[in-house]
Order: sequence, then structure tokens, then C-alpha cells
Amino acid sequence: MSSYTSRLSVKDALFEEPGPRAKVRIRIATVISLILLAALLVLVIRQFYITGQLESRYWSFFLKYTTWRFLGMGLLGTVEAASLGGILALLAGFVLMLGRLSKYKVFNAISVAIIEFTRGVPTLLFIYFFFLVVPQFGINMTALWKVVIPVALSACGIVAEVLRSGVNAVPKGQREAAISLGLSEGSTFIKVILPQAIRYVIPALISELVIVVKDTTFAYVVSFPDLMQNAKVLISNYDALLPVYLVVAVIYIIINYLLNKLSLFIAAKMNVKTVNVAEV
Repeated sequence: MSSYTSRLSVKDALFEEPGPRAKVRIRIATVISLILLAALLVLVIRQFYITGQLESRYWSFFLKYTTWRFLGMGLLGTVEAASLGGILALLAGFVLMLGRLSKYKVFNAISVAIIEFTRGVPTLLFIYFFFLVVPQFGINMTALWKVVIPVALSACGIVAEVLRSGVNAVPKGQREAAISLGLSEGSTFIKVILPQAIRYVIPALISELVIVVKDTTFAYVVSFPDLMQNAKVLISNYDALLPVYLVVAVIYIIINYLLNKLSLFIAAKMNVKTVNVAEV
């Protein structure tokens, strides 16, 4: 393999550079799409006007400091739940990844079963389980943990697979070199393989945090005061369903956009999007 093909980004390996004609078609399609989106936006605004949704009584409360303070408190709740859920998902995913890579078939089978189960069950069902079923066993948790644990369970399977893909991406020669230097299997994994694996998957883990943030919107089930729950309170107080949900949607879009940008920034800084073309 030449030096040109020895290392190539995943994007370059899967997609060819568009030619002059393709670039022209892409520009035309982009312009048409923007025109259609602008037309759709005009129609939506016109419909809002016809139905009276643009009246000041539906929007004036956003000029109050108390409104944004209340939404800010909900945003802090969302950040708290998403952060704790992400940390728990990372810890549980790490344990499941170890079991998935274990040479013992029992541990491997248990890990695979848990991973597939957590990936297949919707987050909302986990929340209902901890909200309705768990208390029947005398286990009383705060509303925060009734959100955090289900969100973490829903994400841990995906995190485990992401971590496993990072471990598998480390060249086998790294392990063989460490063993030849006298390191044990455990020391090799912790000191050599794991640091490189984490470096490979950090952008993917940050992207997974976007899903965790979205899953916290189910916190309304247990009445945890997150952004969505506080939005429902504003709706009931001001009878302004559409304006409140539009503002909250914009807030979520900004959060997820920033997380995606952070993922791309870290990936570019760490130069982790590389793959051998022979393996594609």
C-alpha cells in the first residue's frame, strides 16, 4: 500500500470527491432546498397569523425575567440529569465492554444479553418501570434518579459497543509489543490499549451524549423539574402551547448543535477519523 492509501479518513474512503458537474448539481439542489424551506417558513408564519398565534399575549411573557429564570432552572435540571446519566452510562458501558471482550463465555454471553436488551427497550419503558414497579419493592428514589438510571440503562449498551469498537481499532501490534516487553495482559490493556481506544471514540461518546440529552425529555413522567417539565408549567399558566414549545425546541437544537460541533472539533484536533483503506 502506498502512503496515499495507508491512511485515509472514513469520509474519503466511503465517498468520492464530487466532480465539476456534481458540484454544480449540489449547488442547484442546495439553492432549491433553501427556497423551499423559506417558502415553508412563510406559510407557517402566515398560518400562525391567521390563527392568532402571533398575538402579543402569547409571546409577551417571554419579555419577563422570571420566565427565562424559570426556563433556566429547568435547563440546569436537564444538564444535571444528562450529566449523571452520561457518567453512569459510561461506567456501565465500560463494565459491559470488558464482559463483551472477556475470554470467558459466561461473562461474554451475559454482557451480550444485557447490551442487546438495553439497546432494544425504549427509554420510556425503563422510566415507567422505575416509576411504577420499583417503588412496589420498597425502593424509594428521588425524581432525579428515576430519570438518570433509566437514561443510563438505555445508553449503556451503545456506549459498550462504542468502547469495544475503539479497543478493536487499536493495532494488534501494540498488544504484542507490550507483552514482549514483559507487561501482563491486564497492564497492557490498562496502560497501552485503553488510552488509545478512548482517544478513538471520544467524538462518538460526545455524540451519544446528544441522545442522552434528548432522553431526559421524558422526565415529565416523574415530574422532575427539567426544561420540558418547566415548559409544561409555562404552558398551563399562560395557555401558550405553541410559542413555549417553539422556544424550548430552539434551546434543545442549540444544545445538540453545540455538542455535535464539540464532537467534530475534538475529532479534528485528535485526528481520530482515520482508517486503513484495506479494512474498509
